[in-house]
Amino acid sequence: MLRFSKDHEWVRRDGDIAVVGITDYAQGQLGDVVYVELPEIGKKVEKGKEAAVVESVKAASEVYAPVSGEVVAVNEALAGEPAKVNADPMGEGWFLKIRMSNPGELEELMDEAAYKDYVAGLS
Repeated sequence: MLRFSKDHEWVRRDGDIAVVGITDYAQGQLGDVVYVELPEIGKKVEKGKEAAVVESVKAASEVYAPVSGEVVAVNEALAGEPAKVNADPMGEGWFLKIRMSNPGELEELMDEAAYKDYVAGLS
């Protein structure tokens, strides 16, 4: 089950772990990603607050935590190959994994149909 935030992050639930990345729409708006700054493992993140940073040829942007919890893994491959975010934003371009402290927060996020409607309204 995928969920989406209004800040263009996606979340895939795997038990009590949330895998987080940015959407295809977000990477398209950013352009070519040249750098990704990931949090430390063990860092506590709060829903709606900065969890990572992504820099592209156009801009730098925060990646916000769509759920609260503790960072249990980061995608180390992005350090050497930040373009994975452009090539496969919903797969190999994931950013971090969070052990959720409140899985109920997922219910506050949009499903795929609602997110598509939200993005359509932005243009």
